[in-house]
Amino acid sequence: MTQTATLSRKNIIGMENLTSEDIEIILDTADSFKEISTRAIKKVPTLRGRTIINLFFEPSTRTRTSFEIAGKRLSADVINISGSASSTVKGESLIDTARNLEAMNPDILVIRHNCSGAPALISQFINCPVINAGDGAHEHPSQSLLDLLTIREHKGTLKGLKVAIVGDITHSRVARSNIRAMQTMGMEVKVVGPPTLIPVGIEELGVEVCYDIGEGIRDADVIMVLRIQLERQNQGLLSSLREYSNYFCLTEKHLSNVSNDTLIIHPGPVNRGIEIALDVMEGPRSLILDQVTNGVAVRMALFYLLLGESDANPN
Repeated sequence: MTQTATLSRKNIIGMENLTSEDIEIILDTADSFKEISTRAIKKVPTLRGRTIINLFFEPSTRTRTSFEIAGKRLSADVINISGSASSTVKGESLIDTARNLEAMNPDILVIRHNCSGAPALISQFINCPVINAGDGAHEHPSQSLLDLLTIREHKGTLKGLKVAIVGDITHSRVARSNIRAMQTMGMEVKVVGPPTLIPVGIEELGVEVCYDIGEGIRDADVIMVLRIQLERQNQGLLSSLREYSNYFCLTEKHLSNVSNDTLIIHPGPVNRGIEIALDVMEGPRSLILDQVTNGVAVRMALFYLLLGESDANPN
């Protein structure tokens, strides 16, 4: 594969900064990398000699592991640092941590942080590309990209599709990234959930709001179910998880009223039986594990495109 297109941005901070052309380039590049993960030897020399640092201040299974695997499958050297193992616990500022890491000449810094805006802040103080792996309730761009890749694989297109995002919209950086990305790609988005979990004024982003799951998903081509963020439910936003489950857990009964080719995705982790029923989660419509597989390919594509390997050959 020869790189014939480049991204309009040096950093991947949020989906609002990417054009539809950028997104198409990333998805097409990810498509070309998927085959590598099916080989007996899952490694190519594309980024040999390059160094990637994953700096994660929040817990993560899928995102952190897939960024690490993506780098290693391209033969990059990957360093993982958790917040508890960084000098921030000794009082060092986030900016100083990033500048010290850059002094070791990495090629890309991937950061997840609990504060919205942390990756954008760091990108102002260091020269190497920065990828936002999730910042507070702000954005999670690589997740929305892998969601789009998964949908495109099964639908053949993105433009014109109707998507219902169901659940905890208020706390979801995944919802925010997907709303922006999907609208950029010509998709229609509806958010569904109890009023306390839908941000005031979200209609200004160009989405429709619905407080009834049956009504909200009826004409959807894709249903995206979000995790109820249990760690934030001490704020009195729900009377109980049982009540939420009674009204908003996606069940087969709900799906009996939608098209047979409606797809179901979920960014994970999943609270089984709270936001999605077990039989739905493991049913034929569910693409949850496809999303995980595609996460590796998308992150490989981001590394490849950001490092500008015009003469790289993954074969």
